[in-house]
Amino acid sequence: MAYQVLLFATLKEKLGSNKISLDIEEPLTVADLLSHLFTLYPQLQPYQKRILVAVNQNYASPTQLVKPEDEIALFPPVSGG
Repeated sequence: MAYQVLLFATLKEKLGSNKISLDIEEPLTVADLLSHLFTLYPQLQPYQKRILVAVNQNYASPTQLVKPEDEIALFPPVSGG
């Protein structure tokens, strides 16, 4: 199944796009999705430990299941003062 993933800020800049599609079998956890993402897009690996994932506009844990129809968004760490 195709999962649509929205990218923001630095992640968007690294891939040159605000959305990617991952064709992966179900069922899938957030951790599984990220593993596939970092394999397909190694340029995102520096963000691997700090990336934030939202599913349907709520922050998601690594064990949360995702479905192809979910809105999945990835954010780099936020900093500021």
